[in-house]
Amino acid sequence: MITAISGHGPYEFNESALNAAAGGIPAGPAGGISADHWFGVEPQKGRDTFARIVYGARVSMLIGISATAVTTVLGVTLGMLAGFFGGRVDQIISRIMDFLMAFPALIFMIAVLSAIPQGNRPMLLVIVLSIFSWTHTARVIRGQTMSLANREFVEAAHASGAGPLTITFKEILPNLSGTVIVMATLAVPRFIATEAGLSFLGVGVTPPTPSWGQMIATAVPWYSADPMFFAIPGMFLFLTVFSFTVLGDNLQQAWATGGRA
Repeated sequence: MITAISGHGPYEFNESALNAAAGGIPAGPAGGISADHWFGVEPQKGRDTFARIVYGARVSMLIGISATAVTTVLGVTLGMLAGFFGGRVDQIISRIMDFLMAFPALIFMIAVLSAIPQGNRPMLLVIVLSIFSWTHTARVIRGQTMSLANREFVEAAHASGAGPLTITFKEILPNLSGTVIVMATLAVPRFIATEAGLSFLGVGVTPPTPSWGQMIATAVPWYSADPMFFAIPGMFLFLTVFSFTVLGDNLQQAWATGGRA
């Protein structure tokens, strides 16, 4: 719907917007920015940068939010089970967390994504990111669950005959909601930045599907001839990550202030 306003799609080649005599760089100043192409065009191919930024935002947000959702569900569930039940359950879950946290995650992400077939790349990225990232959430939730397990309201639930799972998900989980929301908000920019880095390295989202990291990688050889082609996706990536980070920090401060009050 947004690209319909500009009149250009992300896969359309616009050779008329290029200067063939100059090696295919965009015609006009600032990377071909004009009333027809709001953010200019891609060198040699002439694809509209605005359209690719918009479609790249959809991919980045989809992967970032989906990976955050999967990571949060896994981390919160396993962290609560480990913290509440303790004993052998805690040992098993903690050893799995130690095992995954011992891996150099980025290197293994690159290796795994390079080895597996292309398939549905965004879904594969969500799965790989989630496998290596849920442990951080689980660690925090485990510690907080252990401190809540001895509180009076838990003892009262035990006395009333509530089962362990009922206490875990109906009594303890609501008291962890602030931590979960803050951690989820801070996880989104981390996943967006990681996806961009993997796409920049060529193992993330594959062409022709637009991705900000992929656009930055494509723009590297052109940064001197067409700096705007490099600067625009970099600016959007930075502003998106920065915005989510600020939102998470403010939520954390607001929750801490509310808790003290």
